[in-house]
Amino acid sequence: MMRSLLANRSVRPYLLLAAIAVILWILDGGRGQFFTTSTAFSTLQQFAIFGPIALGLGLSMIVREFDLSVGGMMSLSGCIAVLTGARYPELGVALAVLFGLIWGLFQGMLMVWLRLGSIGVTLGGLLTLGGLAYVITGNQSISYPRMDVAMAVNSPVLHILSLRSLIALAAFLVAAFFMARTRVGRDVYATGSDRRAAMVAGVRTSAIIPAIFACSGMLAALGGSLLSYSLAAASGIALTDALVPATAAAIIGGVSLTGGKGTPIGIVGGVLVLCLLSAGLNAIGTQPAVHDVVTGGVLFLVAIADSIDLEPRLFATRRFWAEILFRSDRKLLRD
Repeated sequence: MMRSLLANRSVRPYLLLAAIAVILWILDGGRGQFFTTSTAFSTLQQFAIFGPIALGLGLSMIVREFDLSVGGMMSLSGCIAVLTGARYPELGVALAVLFGLIWGLFQGMLMVWLRLGSIGVTLGGLLTLGGLAYVITGNQSISYPRMDVAMAVNSPVLHILSLRSLIALAAFLVAAFFMARTRVGRDVYATGSDRRAAMVAGVRTSAIIPAIFACSGMLAALGGSLLSYSLAAASGIALTDALVPATAAAIIGGVSLTGGKGTPIGIVGGVLVLCLLSAGLNAIGTQPAVHDVVTGGVLFLVAIADSIDLEPRLFATRRFWAEILFRSDRKLLRD
């Protein structure tokens, strides 16, 4: 039973999440600093930052591609929202998301038409978007005058949620429905598993790739614009650091770099693992430098668990030691 749960990529992040919660509770030592509503709220606020970008990255990884441009998109979309949403905040978010959609489609179609790899194209996208954000802001932080909007997107809902985290959760629910219940979702998995075989089976992979990158661009733009509203400011470089933790969250959530594996529900668990680690370690007073060490250790564990030949090696190791013990027992009996 436990082996089947560990093999399930969608369940494993939640088992890891539960284990981390127990460990942090033990480290808290009964001081009551970990199991609090403020820790839960902080965890879900970080989820609102990394969740959308991790979902977009995860979808691109499922089709065996990688969208590096999400870091630049997150920064530039925040600038677009702040500059255009002073009077109508919804318009600022809509324009930012529309730009993300157009840019993602452009990258995906460029890859399909010219048969280019996603790493080179999206790396160019990352640099281009970062350059545009630099030009727009002049390397300065742009303030957002609507403090009422900043308060609204961050105000607690049911003590632990906020408007930003609710929107992020809604995005995951929509993605989970499409991936699990529609033909589009099945085509996405088929494209990532074996693109040539999917084409033979009638899957329009030339449409799937641009659509996935369009979704990735939209999600990054949504997360970046809402985050800039919550900070009441936008910057050309402040949000690019979200790329690495979002990638780590997607991998912890069960998305395979070889494509064809992973679910939005699993990615939720991966994001929550990282966010709970960060919020929990802060709550118990751990030094910030420890966060990266612990996160790296979690990634190592996930990488080991995902090893293709891990189980045969473990079986061979058990068999080797069993033979050694058997020979030792026989020798003792003879003596």
